Amino acid sequence: MREAILDGVLSPSTWLRESELAAAFKVSRTPVREALKRLADEGLVVKTAHHGAMVAALSLEDVLALYVVREDLEGLAARLAAVRCPEGLVDQLDEINASMREAADRGDVAGLSKLNLAWHRALRTGAANPYLERFLNQVEHAVRRLPATTLVHPGRPEEVLAEHEAVARAVKERDGEAAEAEARAHMRRAREIRLAVLLGG
Repeated sequence: MREAILDGVLSPSTWLRESELAAAFKVSRTPVREALKRLADEGLVVKTAHHGAMVAALSLEDVLALYVVREDLEGLAARLAAVRCPEGLVDQLDEINASMREAADRGDVAGLSKLNLAWHRALRTGAANPYLERFLNQVEHAVRRLPATTLVHPGRPEEVLAEHEAVARAVKERDGEAAEAEARAHMRRAREIRLAVLLGG
């Protein structure tokens, strides 16, 4: 159910009825109830007293709040990754970015989006902070629920590649301050584009 919500198969405001879900998953209602409770705790589902549960909607305010938090957390991840600079991290970031460039050249927006998430996942793994990783996993879940990727915006794929390269370069130089600054700038630009996409700009 989580993946269906994150991938947009179950869209915001869709009613989630225990009996229908139990039949679909061929289980009793008890595990469905537990799953809905967990998804509600994660903010993916809203439970109501008499009507059951529905997929949570994301307002413009939610999107703005998400990017405020994301800027701080991605910046921290980049700083910690640069300070640690574990063996193979920079190569991994560069390889993913190279694959992103190939996807962009092919016009493969879906592939590009998945690789973008993988790049950010590699960076936060390099930070080696389990609490930060947990928080950023929740942020990733929220980002995946947003309608349309910012990578459809004209010129954005090229910008993202350059922004990733700047972060990776700072990580390679073990410059935590620069890595954090570049990651924060990357997220601020992502927020600008996200708002433009949402508002039809």
